[in-house]
Amino acid sequence: MTANTAANTAANTAANWAAFTEAEPELAKIAEDRFGAFTHHVLATLRKDGSPRTTGLEVNFLDGELWLGMMPGSLKALDLNRDPRFALQTNPGPGTGMGGGDVRISGRAIGVEDGEAKETYVKEVEPPQPFHLFRTELTEVVRTYVEDDKYLVVEIWKPGEPLRTIKRT
Repeated sequence: MTANTAANTAANTAANWAAFTEAEPELAKIAEDRFGAFTHHVLATLRKDGSPRTTGLEVNFLDGELWLGMMPGSLKALDLNRDPRFALQTNPGPGTGMGGGDVRISGRAIGVEDGEAKETYVKEVEPPQPFHLFRTELTEVVRTYVEDDKYLVVEIWKPGEPLRTIKRT
C-alpha cells in the first residue's frame, strides 16, 4: 500500500473529538482528564526522510475538537504540513503511578490558517502570535492501564468500530 493509498484509507476512517466523545464518552472523559493533568505531552511526527520526531506539545479540547498549537516555523509544524500523520501521548507524570493510565491518540493534523475557528481558539487560549494551528482527525485512541494490580488492560477505539478491550496477566 502506498503512502497516498494509506492516507486516503485513513481519511475514510477518521473522526473528530466530538464524534469520539459521542461514540465512547467514558473513554473520552478519561483521555481529557489525563491530558488535563499535565501541561506538556509528547507529539510524534514524521521527518522529511520518514524517520520519527518526538517533541513536547500542549493540547486543547475546544468546541468538539482536539487542537494542536505550535510556534511559527517549528519543525513539528513543518512535519505536519508535509505529512499530517501524528501520534500523541499523555505525559505520564511523576513516579510510576500513571493515574488514569496512559493515553495515546493517532490521526491526522489539518492546518487551520484563518477564519472563525482560529479566532475562537485565539480568544480561548490566547497563544503567542503568530502560531500554527491544527485540528485533528482521529484514527485511533488507546488507553493502557493496570487493573487490580494484576491485569494490564488495553482499550482500543477506532472510528466506526466498537471499543476493544484486551486484558493480559
